[in-house]
Amino acid sequence: MGVGAGAGGGRTHQVLLVEDERAIRERLAAALSEPGDCAVSTAATLAEGRRLLEARAFDLIVADIRLPDGLAIDLLAEARERYPQVEILVISVLGDETTILAAIAAGASGYILKDALPEDVHATALEVLAGGSPISPSIARFIVKRARAESGARPAPVQEAPHLTPRELDILWGIAKGLTYNEIADRLGLSRHTVPSHIKAIYRKLQVATRGEAVYEAVQCGLIRI
Repeated sequence: MGVGAGAGGGRTHQVLLVEDERAIRERLAAALSEPGDCAVSTAATLAEGRRLLEARAFDLIVADIRLPDGLAIDLLAEARERYPQVEILVISVLGDETTILAAIAAGASGYILKDALPEDVHATALEVLAGGSPISPSIARFIVKRARAESGARPAPVQEAPHLTPRELDILWGIAKGLTYNEIADRLGLSRHTVPSHIKAIYRKLQVATRGEAVYEAVQCGLIRI
């Protein structure tokens, strides 16, 4: 994959942005590129995205799902197959529910709303590149609601529920409420650098990789109620 020097002399991440709305594409491209550590190539259609992927590899694909020439699900799956190390961040709109789960199946690691602040867009991209699985709280809530509907909203069995410490349960509840890591830290009186360590432990115990999955598993195991 392409490697260059960033603004601070670090690595420059090669990013492919696929978004058909010009204003949103320009805003997202600026949010990603202005800090100086991401070089952004843009595409407005699936066809343009495919041409760019055929020509070169990228570290990260940031993509809308609904594009003028179809859904990006196949494009993301193709990219994942051709470049197994590529990370995928989906840009969604609230209520675009049916495609969220399809994006997960296609290999997306992160999910963010189009109206996110520029600093949040950039931070989310870096988190995905670092191996994280950030998810917008509104999308996490959808996943939880979907899980409850599929289970008939019945209490999940509690047998074999993983053991979480009281502190981990507090943090898990904050995740379920849609709080950011910093907000969780402030509410619980923790260092902002401590919360990610607790969350990694929660993910490990629940055997999940995203916020939405963590909440889903916690509800299923009876650890929390939403």
